[in-house]
Amino acid sequence: MTTLDLTRAPAADDSCASDCGPGGSTSAVGLDEGAAATYAEWFAVLADATRVRLLHTVSTSAAGAMKVGDLAAALGISQSTCSHHVRKLADVGFVKVDKVGASSIVSVNPSCCTGLPHAADVVMGTLAARPCCPEDLPTDVTVRAMTDDDLETVREIYAEGIATRLATFETEVPAADALVAKWLPGHRWVAELDGRVVGWTAITPVSSREVYVGVGESSVYVTESARGRGVGKALLWRQVNEADVAGIWTLQTSVFPENRASIALHHSAGYETLAVRSRIAQLDGEWRDTVLLERRRAAD
Repeated sequence: MTTLDLTRAPAADDSCASDCGPGGSTSAVGLDEGAAATYAEWFAVLADATRVRLLHTVSTSAAGAMKVGDLAAALGISQSTCSHHVRKLADVGFVKVDKVGASSIVSVNPSCCTGLPHAADVVMGTLAARPCCPEDLPTDVTVRAMTDDDLETVREIYAEGIATRLATFETEVPAADALVAKWLPGHRWVAELDGRVVGWTAITPVSSREVYVGVGESSVYVTESARGRGVGKALLWRQVNEADVAGIWTLQTSVFPENRASIALHHSAGYETLAVRSRIAQLDGEWRDTVLLERRRAAD
């Protein structure tokens, strides 16, 4: 199990396709040659409008994967031209190609959904202005402190997240008293929409040691029926601002790389990708990667 350090470039056989942690040392002497060469290769492959359109078409497709023939039709190009561009993208690991019968199925490599954006951040000297919280908050979502009366609903929403196998390594919902015991007092919130609780967020201390008193592990869950309504944005806005006021200087969270919506949501709240932790643990007997994200309070 290897933590992929975002300050190193991947080895030649450790392309973005496998378990790419974006690399690139940014020491006093600047970006090292190996990382620069790797990034140049990535960016060169994307220096073609058709490939950019192809990558976008696959990543935004309903199934997250498309047949080469369907891709060609969607882009208005020949199947042979489409196959050529797919191979170029696959060579650096932006997409994966699987044979299913006589068809070639193209899908986006989830590791690169974090690797490529972070590569750009490294090249540009990281984010120039870190956002404090999500924008465009919904006006119909209310976020308030969680009470004990909310706990059963909270557990039901948690169970939905567990069932997706895209949210957590947990396989069973903890008891209500166990949840309350692990969460940081004063930092558990629920979101209400149309008069019902539809999401929650909470912060768990990462350690009992005094030196880590300002470091917390955050969790955010939204019920399936309310997703896409800005509930997550509203919860994160409350979470990060209350944490800042309370003196919590670091928030961290781990997200499965396949959960691109969650990664994007956390980025909008000022979380940054630190590492892709390759094969960090097993879920249902299968090794899974996680993306480690962190938000630092601006004052610190």
